[in-house]
Amino acid sequence: MPRFEPPRLKSLPKLNSKEVILVASGDLRLSANRVCWPAQEAMEVELTKAIEACGYRVKRAHSVDKKKKHGFIDSQKFGMEVFSNIHPEAKLVVAEAVWQYSHHVLHGLLAHQGPILTVANWSGQWPGLVGMLNLNGSLTKANVNYSTLWGEDFAAPGFRKKLLQWFEKGKITHSTSETKQIAKVSIPASLEKLGVGLASYLKREKAIMGVFDEGCMGMFNAIIPDHLLNTTGVFKERLSQSALYYEATQVSKSEAQQVYEWMLSKGMTFHLGKKPETELTLDQVMMQCKMYIAALRIANDFGCDTIGIQYQQGLKDLMPASDLVEGMLNNASRPPVKSREGNDILYKGEPLPHFNEVDECAGLDALMTFRVHSTIRQPVESTLHDIRWGDEDHSGTTKDYVWVFLISGAAPPEHFIGGWKGASSMRQPAMYFPSGGGTLRGVSRPGEIVWSRVFVANNALHMDIGRGKVVELPDAETQRRWHETTIEWPIMHAVTYGVSRDQMMARHKSNHIQVAYGNDAAGADEAAMVKATMAHELGLKVTFCGNRAGGASW
Repeated sequence: MPRFEPPRLKSLPKLNSKEVILVASGDLRLSANRVCWPAQEAMEVELTKAIEACGYRVKRAHSVDKKKKHGFIDSQKFGMEVFSNIHPEAKLVVAEAVWQYSHHVLHGLLAHQGPILTVANWSGQWPGLVGMLNLNGSLTKANVNYSTLWGEDFAAPGFRKKLLQWFEKGKITHSTSETKQIAKVSIPASLEKLGVGLASYLKREKAIMGVFDEGCMGMFNAIIPDHLLNTTGVFKERLSQSALYYEATQVSKSEAQQVYEWMLSKGMTFHLGKKPETELTLDQVMMQCKMYIAALRIANDFGCDTIGIQYQQGLKDLMPASDLVEGMLNNASRPPVKSREGNDILYKGEPLPHFNEVDECAGLDALMTFRVHSTIRQPVESTLHDIRWGDEDHSGTTKDYVWVFLISGAAPPEHFIGGWKGASSMRQPAMYFPSGGGTLRGVSRPGEIVWSRVFVANNALHMDIGRGKVVELPDAETQRRWHETTIEWPIMHAVTYGVSRDQMMARHKSNHIQVAYGNDAAGADEAAMVKATMAHELGLKVTFCGNRAGGASW
């Protein structure tokens, strides 16, 4: 018999107890990696100084590619090559100053046996905070032990103290003392009954989540395993973005024109130009209007209660971005769309809850929010946002710490100051979207909000839920914050009740946060308690975070 030998494994480098291995996950798109690389490079310089001050040496696991002009891990395949040369017990730091695709490094982190630290700089620029939170959520879902750290100044004593703690103990602890399990919250019987009833109805009658291509931008944390989702009564209808593209091409120009003119009649502003490579053009907007009609018709075909469209990775070379579509879908007041036969108005007078970037955790949350708010007559529009960044208010309007919640393209106009009149559309950044497409942007109106997040941990669904408010800041302060992040996208100036910046960062297991308004503080409190009860009855492990308005406890 012939003798066969298994392939030989390469020998691993020696383990050095005073050495730290550094990796940096990046985007899949070359244009984004090139633009963002200088910020990553600057961040790594400061992080290296901090690590060396603790008595350790930094070894970068992958070099800067002179041809590509960046030093990111930019694919899953390359990531596997990098991790094959890392000792599985080495001290490992994932440094992020940019948005990153978690699946580029998740495979290596799953198998790593040494201590893992994720680090981000406190900047809204590209942003590393959002990338790190996504990776943290993905690691949590995968049951990987890790520590996390962030900061404006890596030379600050507080940052250095936490970093040294990781070196000495292999983990970092952060305070999350503001949390309270739902069993310890006193919820009025009438609200509890409503939540239980809504959950019972969903489990009995079922609902369909339309998913246009699963697994957006490496967001492992945004995929709910079917065996967990189905127990809530929600089932996925797996749809294809190629079908969305085809359906959009079947929509007539006159139908698209009607959608566009409806928005103009409501006072929306489109920042149009004539150079499609860098400016928003009317042709791009018209194609987005066709996509809007197509999305509603496909959703109706399959009986979807909520849908999610990918962040355009598959369609970016074929058609404009889907953001304008997404913002319209999440608004009750939106352009009417008839069925193909022209007999019925689809989803008349209500949103079709859309979960941006196919974040299924946000999709389940949006569906619950819509049903709760419809039942108790609170505003039905909700949206997810990135936890993009936060800062003190430089205008002196408020002493509260103000978060910048900013989703990558669209929010419902009902959330904006002035509604549709306060809404505008700008071209999506060219480094992400070569085919352009307009956003649906505005400044979120002041008011009471409920924030929440569904996530996966320990093979179970969880929900964190809390209260807060949106504050109105002077235009100069709004513009400062917008220019520190992405001016083309909608912005929300959010204050979380009883949850500090660092508590939020330590606890939150996602790059996204779901936000909905209440009519007033009492209404928002009621909405939070009904939704929490509904989630609990559906089998989610619910945690209240912070407190209510005025410091009142849950």
